[in-house]
Amino acid sequence: MVLSLLFLVTILTMTTSGISDTNSFIFGGCSRLKFSPGSNYETSVNSILSSLVNSATFTTYNNFTVPGATASETVSGLFQCRGDITNDQCSTCVERAVSQLGTLCFETYGGALQLEGCFVKYDNVKFVGVEDKTEVVKKCGPLIGLTSDARDNVLAYLESSDGVYKTFRTTSYGDFQGVAQCTGDLSSSECQDCVSDAIQRLKSECGGSTWGDMYLAKCYVRYSEGGVHSRGHNDDENHNDDEIEKTLAILIGLIAGVALIIVFLSFLSKVCEKQRGGK
Repeated sequence: MVLSLLFLVTILTMTTSGISDTNSFIFGGCSRLKFSPGSNYETSVNSILSSLVNSATFTTYNNFTVPGATASETVSGLFQCRGDITNDQCSTCVERAVSQLGTLCFETYGGALQLEGCFVKYDNVKFVGVEDKTEVVKKCGPLIGLTSDARDNVLAYLESSDGVYKTFRTTSYGDFQGVAQCTGDLSSSECQDCVSDAIQRLKSECGGSTWGDMYLAKCYVRYSEGGVHSRGHNDDENHNDDEIEKTLAILIGLIAGVALIIVFLSFLSKVCEKQRGGK
C-alpha cells in the first residue's frame, strides 16, 4: 500500500512539472459533418495526420494531400511550427496536436488545432494556398488606457516588409515584444496582407491593453509588455508548484494515516494474543 502511494507521488510530480509551454492549448475547431468509421475517408485522414507527424521531425512546415474518388473525398492537411522552436519541440508539439485533434474532432471531415508552438489542420475543403483572414481567436490584456510608442514601434516593425519573405518574425522595443507568423502555404504578399489585417484589428480591439493576441485563420500577431511566449508562464509554474505541494501533502497524510492504522492493528493483535495466552 505504501509503495503504491509513493509511486503515485513520483508519477504526479513528473507529469505536472514536465508540461511544456509549447504544448499549451490555444484553440481548436471541427467541421459539423462526420465520416463513417472504416470508410476510405477515415483511411485518408489517418494517412494525412501520420504524414504530418513524421514530417515534423525534420521541418517546421509541410502540407500533404490524399486524392479521393471525388473532390469531397480528397483530404489535405498542414502543420506550421513556431519559427523559434527546435525540431524536437516542433515534432513533440505536432504529435501532441494531432493526438488532441483526434479526440476533439473524432470522425469529423475537418479540424484545426492551435497549440502555443504549432498549428495543425486537415479538411476536405480546399484551404492549402488559400488566403483566409477569418478571425479565430482574440485575447486582450487589461484595458488601462495604455498609450505606448514602444508597442506601436513593435507592431510597425511586424507590419513592415524589408523585401525578404519571412513567415515568422519577432522584435522588441523597450519593454514590449511582438511576434507574427503566417502558415507556409501563403505567398509573401498574402502573408503581408494577413499580418497587416491582424495588426489593425489588434490596434482597434486591444488598443489600450498591455498585451494582445490576434489569431486569424492563416496568421497571427501577438504583443506583450514583458515577453510574449513567457506571458503567464511563471504564474503557471507557480500554480503547478502549488498543486504539487498540495498533492504531496495529501498523499503524505494518507501514508501517515495508513501507517497509524497498521500500528494500531498490530497493537490490537498483540493485545488479543496476550489475552488468549492469559486464558
